[in-house]
Amino acid sequence: MAASRPWQGVIAAIPTPFRADLSVDYDQLQEHVRWLADEGCQGVAPCGSLGEYRSLSDGERADVVRAAVEAVPRGCAVVPGVGGYGSRQARRWTEQAQAAGAQAVLAPPPVGYPGGATEVVAHYREVAAVGLPVVVYADPAETTVDLTPELLARVAETDGVVAVRERDVRRLHHVRDLCPHLDVLVGADDVLLELTACGATGWIGSCPNALPRLCRRLYRLCAARDLAAALPLYAQLHPLLRWDSEPEVVQAVKLAMGLVGRYGGPCRPPRGPLSTETEARLDRDLRRALRAAHA
Repeated sequence: MAASRPWQGVIAAIPTPFRADLSVDYDQLQEHVRWLADEGCQGVAPCGSLGEYRSLSDGERADVVRAAVEAVPRGCAVVPGVGGYGSRQARRWTEQAQAAGAQAVLAPPPVGYPGGATEVVAHYREVAAVGLPVVVYADPAETTVDLTPELLARVAETDGVVAVRERDVRRLHHVRDLCPHLDVLVGADDVLLELTACGATGWIGSCPNALPRLCRRLYRLCAARDLAAALPLYAQLHPLLRWDSEPEVVQAVKLAMGLVGRYGGPCRPPRGPLSTETEARLDRDLRRALRAAHA
Protein backbone atom coordinates (compact mmCIF):
# COMPACT_ATOMS: atom_id res chain seq x y z
CA MET A 1 0.00 0.00 0.00
CA ALA A 2 1.26 3.51 -0.83
CA ALA A 3 1.69 6.15 1.84
CA SER A 4 -1.38 7.86 3.31
CA ARG A 5 -0.54 10.91 1.16
CA PRO A 6 0.77 9.21 -1.97
CA TRP A 7 1.21 12.50 -3.83
CA GLN A 8 4.05 13.57 -1.50
CA GLY A 9 7.78 12.93 -1.84
CA VAL A 10 9.62 12.44 -5.14
CA ILE A 11 7.32 11.35 -7.95
CA ALA A 12 8.76 10.82 -11.41
CA ALA A 13 6.59 12.07 -14.24
CA ILE A 14 7.46 9.24 -16.57
CA PRO A 15 7.72 9.27 -20.37
CA THR A 16 6.02 6.65 -22.49
CA PRO A 17 8.62 4.37 -24.09
CA PHE A 18 8.10 3.67 -27.78
CA ARG A 19 9.78 1.06 -29.93
CA ALA A 20 11.43 1.96 -33.23
CA ASP A 21 8.06 1.47 -34.97
CA LEU A 22 6.50 3.88 -32.40
CA SER A 23 4.36 1.23 -30.73
CA VAL A 24 4.27 1.38 -26.92
CA ASP A 25 6.87 -0.80 -25.23
CA TYR A 26 5.07 -1.92 -22.08
CA ASP A 27 7.95 -4.14 -20.97
CA GLN A 28 10.32 -1.16 -20.94
CA LEU A 29 7.66 0.90 -19.15
CA GLN A 30 7.34 -1.63 -16.36
CA GLU A 31 11.09 -2.11 -16.05
CA HIS A 32 11.52 1.65 -15.72
CA VAL A 33 8.80 1.92 -13.07
CA ARG A 34 10.40 -0.85 -11.01
CA TRP A 35 13.84 0.75 -11.35
CA LEU A 36 12.59 4.16 -10.21
CA ALA A 37 11.01 2.58 -7.14
CA ASP A 38 14.22 0.69 -6.38
CA GLU A 39 16.15 3.96 -6.70
CA GLY A 40 13.99 5.65 -4.07
CA CYS A 41 11.16 7.40 -5.90
CA GLN A 42 7.92 7.39 -3.89
CA GLY A 43 5.73 7.35 -6.98
CA VAL A 44 5.35 7.64 -10.74
CA ALA A 45 3.01 9.78 -12.82
CA PRO A 46 2.25 8.27 -16.24
CA CYS A 47 0.15 9.89 -18.97
CA GLY A 48 1.08 13.47 -18.21
CA SER A 49 2.49 15.87 -20.77
CA LEU A 50 5.89 14.16 -20.44
CA GLY A 51 4.12 10.88 -21.27
CA GLU A 52 2.90 12.26 -24.60
CA TYR A 53 -0.63 11.35 -23.58
CA ARG A 54 -2.22 13.28 -26.42
CA SER A 55 -0.41 11.06 -28.93
CA LEU A 56 -1.73 7.85 -27.32
CA SER A 57 -4.88 6.03 -28.38
CA ASP A 58 -7.52 5.49 -25.70
CA GLY A 59 -6.51 1.85 -25.44
CA GLU A 60 -2.81 2.64 -25.16
CA ARG A 61 -3.44 5.26 -22.51
CA ALA A 62 -5.48 2.88 -20.38
CA ASP A 63 -2.89 0.13 -20.83
CA VAL A 64 -0.04 2.44 -19.79
CA VAL A 65 -1.77 3.16 -16.48
CA ARG A 66 -2.55 -0.50 -15.90
CA ALA A 67 1.02 -1.50 -16.69
CA ALA A 68 2.41 1.08 -14.27
CA VAL A 69 0.10 -0.08 -11.47
CA GLU A 70 1.07 -3.71 -12.09
CA ALA A 71 4.77 -2.87 -11.95
CA VAL A 72 5.03 -0.68 -8.84
CA PRO A 73 6.11 -2.42 -5.66
CA ARG A 74 4.31 -2.00 -2.37
CA GLY A 75 4.71 1.52 -1.02
CA CYS A 76 5.18 3.21 -4.42
CA ALA A 77 2.27 5.25 -5.74
CA VAL A 78 0.86 5.70 -9.25
CA VAL A 79 -0.61 9.14 -9.93
CA PRO A 80 -1.75 9.19 -13.57
CA GLY A 81 -2.49 12.29 -15.55
CA VAL A 82 -6.17 12.59 -16.48
CA GLY A 83 -6.00 15.53 -18.88
CA GLY A 84 -8.80 15.81 -21.39
CA TYR A 85 -10.60 18.40 -23.47
CA GLY A 86 -13.73 18.16 -21.36
CA SER A 87 -14.94 17.06 -17.98
CA ARG A 88 -16.47 13.87 -19.34
CA GLN A 89 -13.13 12.76 -20.75
CA ALA A 90 -11.24 13.68 -17.57
CA ARG A 91 -13.78 11.85 -15.44
CA ARG A 92 -13.54 8.77 -17.64
CA TRP A 93 -9.74 8.71 -17.28
CA THR A 94 -10.11 9.14 -13.53
CA GLU A 95 -12.52 6.21 -13.38
CA GLN A 96 -10.07 4.16 -15.42
CA ALA A 97 -7.24 5.10 -13.04
CA GLN A 98 -9.36 4.12 -10.06
CA ALA A 99 -10.26 0.76 -11.62
CA ALA A 100 -6.59 0.10 -12.38
CA GLY A 101 -5.61 0.72 -8.75
CA ALA A 102 -4.02 4.18 -8.88
CA GLN A 103 -3.76 6.08 -5.59
CA ALA A 104 -4.49 9.61 -6.89
CA VAL A 105 -4.74 11.52 -10.16
CA LEU A 106 -3.00 14.54 -11.64
CA ALA A 107 -5.69 16.73 -13.19
CA PRO A 108 -5.14 19.80 -15.35
CA PRO A 109 -8.02 22.14 -16.18
CA PRO A 110 -9.88 21.48 -19.45
CA VAL A 111 -7.15 21.04 -22.08
CA GLY A 112 -7.33 23.39 -25.03
CA TYR A 113 -10.32 25.42 -23.80
CA PRO A 114 -9.79 28.71 -21.92
CA GLY A 115 -12.63 28.08 -19.52
CA GLY A 116 -14.04 30.63 -17.12
CA ALA A 117 -13.94 30.22 -13.36
CA THR A 118 -17.33 28.54 -13.06
CA GLU A 119 -16.48 26.07 -15.82
CA VAL A 120 -13.10 25.22 -14.28
CA VAL A 121 -14.64 24.61 -10.86
CA ALA A 122 -17.30 22.39 -12.44
CA HIS A 123 -14.57 20.47 -14.25
CA TYR A 124 -12.79 19.63 -11.00
CA ARG A 125 -16.04 18.69 -9.26
CA GLU A 126 -16.65 16.16 -12.01
CA VAL A 127 -13.16 14.68 -11.65
CA ALA A 128 -13.28 14.59 -7.84
CA ALA A 129 -16.71 12.92 -7.85
CA VAL A 130 -15.00 9.64 -8.81
CA GLY A 131 -13.47 9.43 -5.34
CA LEU A 132 -9.72 9.42 -5.95
CA PRO A 133 -7.60 12.23 -4.43
CA VAL A 134 -7.08 14.96 -7.02
CA VAL A 135 -3.81 16.84 -7.53
CA VAL A 136 -4.49 20.01 -9.51
CA TYR A 137 -2.00 20.58 -12.31
CA ALA A 138 -1.36 24.31 -12.75
CA ASP A 139 0.43 24.92 -16.06
CA PRO A 140 -1.06 27.57 -18.38
CA ALA A 141 1.31 26.55 -21.20
CA GLU A 142 -0.26 23.08 -21.22
CA THR A 143 -3.93 23.98 -20.78
CA THR A 144 -4.45 27.71 -21.60
CA VAL A 145 -6.14 28.17 -18.19
CA ASP A 146 -4.36 30.28 -15.59
CA LEU A 147 -5.15 28.74 -12.21
CA THR A 148 -4.58 31.87 -10.16
CA PRO A 149 -4.53 31.49 -6.37
CA GLU A 150 -8.02 32.99 -6.25
CA LEU A 151 -9.38 30.48 -8.77
CA LEU A 152 -7.52 27.64 -7.08
CA ALA A 153 -9.17 28.60 -3.79
CA ARG A 154 -12.56 28.04 -5.42
CA VAL A 155 -11.43 24.72 -6.87
CA ALA A 156 -10.03 23.69 -3.48
CA GLU A 157 -13.48 23.93 -1.90
CA THR A 158 -14.26 20.66 -3.70
CA ASP A 159 -13.97 17.57 -1.51
CA GLY A 160 -11.18 15.37 -2.76
CA VAL A 161 -8.94 18.12 -4.13
CA VAL A 162 -5.84 17.56 -2.01
CA ALA A 163 -2.86 19.29 -3.65
CA VAL A 164 -1.66 21.55 -6.43
CA ARG A 165 1.36 21.07 -8.66
CA GLU A 166 2.66 24.63 -8.90
CA ARG A 167 5.44 26.07 -11.06
CA ASP A 168 5.36 29.69 -9.92
CA VAL A 169 7.41 30.36 -6.77
CA ARG A 170 5.76 33.75 -6.38
CA ARG A 171 2.37 32.16 -5.86
CA LEU A 172 3.25 29.65 -3.16
CA HIS A 173 2.59 31.82 -0.13
CA HIS A 174 -0.61 33.24 -1.63
CA VAL A 175 -1.85 29.71 -2.34
CA ARG A 176 -1.06 28.61 1.19
CA ASP A 177 -2.85 31.65 2.64
CA LEU A 178 -6.00 31.00 0.59
CA CYS A 179 -5.90 27.18 0.64
CA PRO A 180 -4.11 26.12 3.84
CA HIS A 181 -5.39 22.54 3.57
CA LEU A 182 -3.78 21.96 0.14
CA ASP A 183 -0.35 20.44 -0.28
CA VAL A 184 1.81 22.38 -2.71
CA LEU A 185 3.97 20.19 -4.96
CA VAL A 186 6.93 21.31 -7.04
CA GLY A 187 5.76 21.47 -10.64
CA ALA A 188 9.00 22.43 -12.41
CA ASP A 189 12.44 20.99 -11.74
CA ASP A 190 14.26 24.32 -11.91
CA VAL A 191 12.37 25.80 -8.94
CA LEU A 192 12.79 22.75 -6.70
CA LEU A 193 14.87 24.41 -3.98
CA GLU A 194 12.81 27.60 -3.84
CA LEU A 195 9.44 25.86 -3.55
CA THR A 196 10.59 23.08 -1.23
CA ALA A 197 12.42 25.43 1.13
CA CYS A 198 9.18 27.41 1.40
CA GLY A 199 7.10 24.37 2.31
CA ALA A 200 6.29 22.31 -0.80
CA THR A 201 5.75 18.71 0.32
CA GLY A 202 6.45 16.85 -2.90
CA TRP A 203 8.05 17.02 -6.34
CA ILE A 204 6.54 15.69 -9.56
CA GLY A 205 9.53 16.01 -11.82
CA SER A 206 11.18 14.84 -15.01
CA CYS A 207 14.86 14.75 -13.99
CA PRO A 208 14.38 11.74 -11.67
CA ASN A 209 13.90 9.59 -14.78
CA ALA A 210 17.63 9.80 -15.47
CA LEU A 211 19.15 10.51 -12.05
CA PRO A 212 16.70 9.33 -9.39
CA ARG A 213 19.19 8.83 -6.54
CA LEU A 214 20.79 12.23 -7.06
CA CYS A 215 17.39 13.91 -7.33
CA ARG A 216 16.25 12.16 -4.17
CA ARG A 217 19.34 13.39 -2.34
CA LEU A 218 18.76 16.95 -3.53
CA TYR A 219 15.10 16.81 -2.54
CA ARG A 220 15.91 15.58 0.96
CA LEU A 221 18.42 18.39 1.47
CA CYS A 222 15.91 20.99 0.25
CA ALA A 223 13.12 19.59 2.41
CA ALA A 224 15.43 19.63 5.44
CA ARG A 225 16.31 23.26 4.56
CA ASP A 226 19.98 22.31 4.68
CA LEU A 227 20.94 25.13 2.37
CA ALA A 228 24.66 24.78 3.04
CA ALA A 229 24.56 21.36 1.39
CA ALA A 230 21.61 21.91 -0.97
CA LEU A 231 22.72 25.12 -2.69
CA PRO A 232 26.01 23.85 -4.19
CA LEU A 233 24.34 20.65 -5.43
CA TYR A 234 21.37 22.59 -6.80
CA ALA A 235 23.67 24.97 -8.65
CA GLN A 236 25.56 22.04 -10.19
CA LEU A 237 22.34 20.34 -11.32
CA HIS A 238 20.44 23.45 -12.35
CA PRO A 239 21.45 23.45 -16.05
CA LEU A 240 19.99 19.93 -16.30
CA LEU A 241 16.93 20.82 -14.23
CA ARG A 242 16.17 23.74 -16.56
CA TRP A 243 15.33 21.32 -19.38
CA ASP A 244 12.04 20.62 -17.59
CA SER A 245 10.87 24.09 -18.63
CA GLU A 246 11.95 23.75 -22.27
CA PRO A 247 9.55 22.92 -25.12
CA GLU A 248 11.78 19.93 -25.97
CA VAL A 249 11.57 18.46 -22.46
CA VAL A 250 10.19 15.11 -23.67
CA GLN A 251 13.01 14.58 -26.15
CA ALA A 252 15.54 15.82 -23.60
CA VAL A 253 14.40 13.42 -20.88
CA LYS A 254 14.45 10.44 -23.23
CA LEU A 255 17.91 11.38 -24.48
CA ALA A 256 19.21 11.89 -20.92
CA MET A 257 17.91 8.45 -20.01
CA GLY A 258 19.77 6.98 -22.96
CA LEU A 259 22.98 8.77 -22.00
CA VAL A 260 22.95 7.14 -18.55
CA GLY A 261 22.25 3.68 -19.95
CA ARG A 262 18.48 3.62 -19.61
CA TYR A 263 15.95 3.14 -22.42
CA GLY A 264 14.45 6.44 -23.53
CA GLY A 265 13.51 5.67 -27.10
CA PRO A 266 11.96 7.88 -29.74
CA CYS A 267 9.05 10.30 -29.49
CA ARG A 268 5.91 10.27 -31.56
CA PRO A 269 5.28 13.09 -34.00
CA PRO A 270 4.98 16.00 -33.90
CA ARG A 271 8.05 15.69 -31.64
CA GLY A 272 11.15 15.01 -33.67
CA PRO A 273 14.76 14.38 -32.67
CA LEU A 274 16.84 17.14 -31.13
CA SER A 275 19.37 19.00 -33.24
CA THR A 276 23.02 18.05 -32.94
CA GLU A 277 23.74 21.31 -31.13
CA THR A 278 20.91 20.75 -28.66
CA GLU A 279 22.01 17.19 -28.00
CA ALA A 280 25.54 18.42 -27.28
CA ARG A 281 24.22 20.99 -24.81
CA LEU A 282 22.16 18.39 -22.99
CA ASP A 283 25.16 16.06 -22.88
CA ARG A 284 27.26 18.81 -21.24
CA ASP A 285 24.54 19.54 -18.69
CA LEU A 286 24.17 15.85 -17.84
CA ARG A 287 27.93 15.35 -17.45
CA ARG A 288 28.04 18.32 -15.08
CA ALA A 289 25.27 16.74 -12.99
CA LEU A 290 27.07 13.39 -12.96
CA ARG A 291 30.21 15.07 -11.62
CA ALA A 292 28.09 16.28 -8.70
CA ALA A 293 26.87 12.74 -8.14
CA HIS A 294 30.44 11.51 -7.75
CA ALA A 295 31.73 14.46 -5.73
